[in-house]
Amino acid sequence: MTVTQPIEELYNERGARARELRDAGKKVIGYFCCFVPDEILTAFDLIPYRIQGSQSEPIDEADALLEPMACPFARSCFNLALKGRYDFLDGFVAPHSCDTIERLYHIWHSNKPSPFNHLINVPHMLGPSSDAFFRKELEYFISRLEEFTGKKLDDGKLREAIKLYNRRRSLLRELYGLRRESPPRVSGTEITKVLVAGMGIPAAEHVKLLESLIAEIKNRPTPKADGLPRIFIWGNEIDDIAFIRLVEECGAHVVMDDLCTGSRFFWQDVLETDDPVEALARRYLCTHCPRSLKPQASNRREDLENRFGHIREFMREWKADVAIFYIVRYCDTCELEGPDLREYLTGLKLPALMIEDDYSTSTIGQLRTRIQAFLEMIL
Repeated sequence: MTVTQPIEELYNERGARARELRDAGKKVIGYFCCFVPDEILTAFDLIPYRIQGSQSEPIDEADALLEPMACPFARSCFNLALKGRYDFLDGFVAPHSCDTIERLYHIWHSNKPSPFNHLINVPHMLGPSSDAFFRKELEYFISRLEEFTGKKLDDGKLREAIKLYNRRRSLLRELYGLRRESPPRVSGTEITKVLVAGMGIPAAEHVKLLESLIAEIKNRPTPKADGLPRIFIWGNEIDDIAFIRLVEECGAHVVMDDLCTGSRFFWQDVLETDDPVEALARRYLCTHCPRSLKPQASNRREDLENRFGHIREFMREWKADVAIFYIVRYCDTCELEGPDLREYLTGLKLPALMIEDDYSTSTIGQLRTRIQAFLEMIL
């Protein structure tokens, strides 16, 4: 059996492994976004499960309880919950990553409550006071989990969990590094499957898959030069291969990203210190996300560099020719951030295409036309 087979199975049968573990006596905690520390859940011997929607299924029940102008990703997740698809969860955790997710938490809690329910308040402004506040939030989260599990948090287990997740982060960065080659030895479509597969299994199992996959990729023959454009993707949730595959089918290589389901959740390690909670608070607040606001710099140019300098480095190191913004409709944070990012990239002479989508595979035909026209224009 090749390493790609279990990845395909985990990607296609989302939740299957988590259900197996629950049937074996483990407790599974579902959560949203990049701001919930998996390490804390793992230290309590809980199985973290990152909640996903479905781009192929219509939203046919959620709109009775959640306004239709809300983020379609959030509505899709709630729609699956109403249909019983997340009944295997023993807990539901949401951070205040955006106003929609916060509202959804209360609606979800009222209509599909789990044995454990918790909202983590995440500061929007970054700075020393935010670090202190978020640490208190994580301490409260830990105390709630202690009540739920009936056991105190073991600092030793938390440090072991941090080490484990740092290992996973390191492997994911190594995997991304294999796309620096021209042409890349691994496609964006394949990497998307690997990322989604890891969202519903224990980190230790994901680490083994990544180790095997990286070894297999390194043994692949070096591909011949093809001169295709190299694409950087920016946006929010991409937990389906449809869009990435579309871009690559249009004659391009997706080589790097700044996505909630991509580099954002693993790019920085957690410092392995004697104060693991402090280290977690600092690391998770540093997540590059449009909802987080850095202190404003002295002028417009410096402010844009302060906010988007990491993206310039990504595009330089991965030799990206252009950027495509994939924004799920009604995502206020990305909708507001997108024009500033495009202005920044335009100043660097880097073309950018902004796409607003409904988090649905039904729009692929329309998107194909736009992407093909964009690529023809820049070639």
